[in-house]
Amino acid sequence: MTPLRQLPRLLRIAAVLVRYRLDDIVEGAHLFRPLLILRPLLPRPRADVAAMTRGARLRSALIELGPIFVKFGQILSTRRDLLPADLADELSLLQDRVPPFAGDEARKAIEAALGAPIDQLYTSFDAKPLASASIAQVHAAALHDKNGDHDVVVKVLRPGIRGRVRADIDLLRALAHLAQRWHPAADKIRPHDIVTEIETTLENELDLQREGANANLLRRNFADSDDLYVPQVYWDRTQETVLTIERVRGIAVDDLAALDAAGIDRVALAEKGVRLFYTQVFRDNFFHADAHPGNIWVDPERKSDPRFIALDFGIVGSLPERDQLWLAENFMALFDRDYRRIAELHVAAGWIPATTRLDELEAAVRTVCEPYFTRPLSEISLGAVTAKLFSVARRYQLTLQPQLILLQKTLLNIEGIGRLLHPRIDIWAVARPVLADILRKRYGLRNALKQIRRRLPEWTAAMPELPELVHSSLRRAAAGELQSAAHAAEAAQRERLAREQRRHLVTLIFGATALLIAALLYVFDARGVHVMHQSLAAIVCAAAGVAAFVIAWRRTR
Repeated sequence: MTPLRQLPRLLRIAAVLVRYRLDDIVEGAHLFRPLLILRPLLPRPRADVAAMTRGARLRSALIELGPIFVKFGQILSTRRDLLPADLADELSLLQDRVPPFAGDEARKAIEAALGAPIDQLYTSFDAKPLASASIAQVHAAALHDKNGDHDVVVKVLRPGIRGRVRADIDLLRALAHLAQRWHPAADKIRPHDIVTEIETTLENELDLQREGANANLLRRNFADSDDLYVPQVYWDRTQETVLTIERVRGIAVDDLAALDAAGIDRVALAEKGVRLFYTQVFRDNFFHADAHPGNIWVDPERKSDPRFIALDFGIVGSLPERDQLWLAENFMALFDRDYRRIAELHVAAGWIPATTRLDELEAAVRTVCEPYFTRPLSEISLGAVTAKLFSVARRYQLTLQPQLILLQKTLLNIEGIGRLLHPRIDIWAVARPVLADILRKRYGLRNALKQIRRRLPEWTAAMPELPELVHSSLRRAAAGELQSAAHAAEAAQRERLAREQRRHLVTLIFGATALLIAALLYVFDARGVHVMHQSLAAIVCAAAGVAAFVIAWRRTR
């Protein structure tokens, strides 16, 4: 999508930015600096807006921009490594509740996806949705098979949602170009990677068949567990845009009054929640990454030996095997207060450059951790300590994969649920033996021998080719071919960077111009000025375009 085609959407965004006076966030992010010349012309904010914190204003602006931006805000709230704490806290309060679309539309979408009339697919179908969100909505239904009648829920994507998501992703990508060009810490923030992360998350949530597969894997991992129940997916009535899954009933994990009335042992439940997190991450390497109270219920039939019920499997996480091992070792070193080991592990994992002085990093880690250990362990949040460590490590050019940040957010959610259920829970005492047992089983000698035995046929098959590969590599190195290939790759990389820079310039000019037009039109409209505002807008627009071009040219000299 070209910048001109994005202009109407940019105009609306700019008007909302001005209405909620988010210019302080714009200035703090070093983006859209040309917009700041209009600050003296901006109207005074409404009294209700002026009373809000900047985080509350940002949250309100995203809600006004629509459900897709609400979803963006939810995803960004997980990136506490990038956002100030006040903004991340406010964005985490975004609720994904939007007006439902018509039941007839849902019925037609289900019939089109599954290729049969609704009456043939389900013995009953409630056109009134149980819940409605920005991506999809859920309807109650029932179906009959050889095992009898089953209550199910049918999740169906919103009509036209793919096009709207794609358009907004294109817009975010254009804004990422601006951030990459203008933000002084762009190399650390990596705006293109953030947009790619958001795009991947949304694309995954738009594929309900993928969500069903996530549910199936989690159900299989805990098939014989008394700790977690995962509902069954009905694959003959599931496609990319429709998911049919077993309907479950339970008590929301944050409804303490209902849990107490049902006689649920909350202490046992809290400890199970912590154990489940470490089991998913380090035993299975597959964890539910959207574990807020709305997606975690409690089985009311299990009182003394309570069990969780998981819902909504659109966002899950897993780690590269090496990161999984490094993270587990970091947790164990943290339990032992071995700060030198933590510093060594961060460098060995490649999260921090090898040129970093270990003694300095060790001292920084100690500075963060020691104040926590002056308190009883039951009062220490492992998630908070981990977040602080990541924050300190950023000063040493920390590079983390998004999945590690997702895991950190999930850990904070799980700890929050644990302390809600049992305020005095000692998370460290519960977590350490679970993690130690998993590490012993997964990375012990027995498992290593099993992995060698599994891969031995592959290695045996490759052995006859090994001498030829070594000889070929030596011959190419002697002839200088490897060096030439490296030079060619370097030249290609320079050319790609040059093309990228040219695209940044074009995006910058159009983006700055569009935002200035929007802000100016809003200012004059808010002040009741209806004369000459079009010509003034044109003049400021032209000036902004020239200014943006000159600034961009000077930055690239």
